[in-house]
Amino acid sequence: MQCHQLVSFNRRFLAHPVAPVLVPAQARMCPYAWRTRRVDTLAPSLYTRPHTLFDRLPLARPEETPMPRPMVGLLVVLVLSLFVAPLATEAQPAKLPRIGALGRTSTAAGSFWQALRDLGYVEGHNLAIEARWLEDQPERLPDLVAEMVRLQPDLLVTFSHRVALAAKEATTTIPIVFVYVNDPVGVGLVASLAHPGANITGVSLQGLDLIGKRLQLLKEALPRLTHVTYLRNPTEPYSAAYWTEVQGTARALGVNQIQSLEVRGPEEFERAFGELVRARPDALLVESNALTGTYRRQIAAFMAEHQLPTMAAVCSFVDAGGLMAYGPSLQEHVHRAAALVDKILKGAKPADLPVEQPTKFELVINLKTAQALGLTIPPTMLFQADDVIR
Repeated sequence: MQCHQLVSFNRRFLAHPVAPVLVPAQARMCPYAWRTRRVDTLAPSLYTRPHTLFDRLPLARPEETPMPRPMVGLLVVLVLSLFVAPLATEAQPAKLPRIGALGRTSTAAGSFWQALRDLGYVEGHNLAIEARWLEDQPERLPDLVAEMVRLQPDLLVTFSHRVALAAKEATTTIPIVFVYVNDPVGVGLVASLAHPGANITGVSLQGLDLIGKRLQLLKEALPRLTHVTYLRNPTEPYSAAYWTEVQGTARALGVNQIQSLEVRGPEEFERAFGELVRARPDALLVESNALTGTYRRQIAAFMAEHQLPTMAAVCSFVDAGGLMAYGPSLQEHVHRAAALVDKILKGAKPADLPVEQPTKFELVINLKTAQALGLTIPPTMLFQADDVIR
């Protein structure tokens, strides 16, 4: 049996006098433990089972107050939250900017999507796209515009002036970028190119000066040109101004006879082709509009069949068999439109972004068609051409 020793307790316990207690010798190794308990709470069993006291008494020093268990739990939760919160944030997908696209056909927007990809936008990765197409059903336009406004995209891209006008009337809050629009001021889309105002801006496809330039190039390719027919759609808001410009340029170039051939819809092409056969002009000048663009292959096929040289605004006419085309670079056109979209998605306001005007123009000549027509294109024109189809 271990020896025991008589120990006197702290004065603070004198208010409760008790009998002295024999304490095991090993208590000397942990003197602070005795200060945490009142001596009068010790059970009598200490005299016979001294080891029980050391099993139950805490061994903490008085200056090392144990942390309450609720606070320990709270601390663990806080520490874990520092690691879990970032993981939860990363797990939640970020909201992608969403743009709406609205136009005649999906093919009109193909090169535009590529221009956005060139700027780093990838659908499903950092961009969401909602597209609606008329697919040769213009009567669907009001419903599709209303649907697009209900979707509330961050930005709306329109592919034609009619669609752009409908969108402008439907919303004053959703930013609009228009593409493939002739004379945006003349059709009523913007007040001025420098200050479009409101919620709309875009890229202009051409102006009045290009009409005269096409007729001048046609005269250069056909020096004996005296009779020209101008194929146009009088329902287009800019058509009247273009027709006036054509007449003035024709007089200046010595083209004595200029004729207007009007086509308002696809059902009128047969009648128009019949008039061309009877009139037998020296060449056909095609107005740039949605109708002639959609039916360019039919027009080119008729011109090739009847040996009639044709000048158009876009190279797709030449690809279809037309003689020549002169107009803005569509590649540059869509890239500049994509740049406007990028600026708006990054916080710019459409009203502060001037309407972009074409700066690069392309002359495309179909030499195969020229040979089939028995024409010799001057070498200077071939040298000026950006592309020659042989």
